[in-house]
Amino acid sequence: MLNEPRVHIQVQSTYVESQSEPERLRFVFSYTILIRNLGHSPVQLISRYWRITNSNGHQTEVQGEGVVGEQPVIAPGTEYRYSSGAVLETPLGTMEGHYEMIDHLGNPFRVAIPVFRLAIPTLIN
Repeated sequence: MLNEPRVHIQVQSTYVESQSEPERLRFVFSYTILIRNLGHSPVQLISRYWRITNSNGHQTEVQGEGVVGEQPVIAPGTEYRYSSGAVLETPLGTMEGHYEMIDHLGNPFRVAIPVFRLAIPTLIN
């Protein structure tokens, strides 16, 4: 397909010690996602799907419209950045998922969000 949308996803996660309560098995993480439109036409993020897995293997699925209350249109050659968070019962876990998007003609397409780690810093050496 000519002019197929090209979208690149970059993720950075951080442990939020000030909001975590390890003694109550509450570990809070924030993550920032950068979505770059490398194509030649605008794209719009319509919905999201996440699979969150803690280190005990427990999985939670989250899906919904947009991200942080928005369904951003990302112009060609630009990027959209947002931050959100997740709470785990373990100090280590992963997240992965996808965005459902549409191109400038309204054609739907999916962009994978590669797996990324949620971990307190002392666990990563």
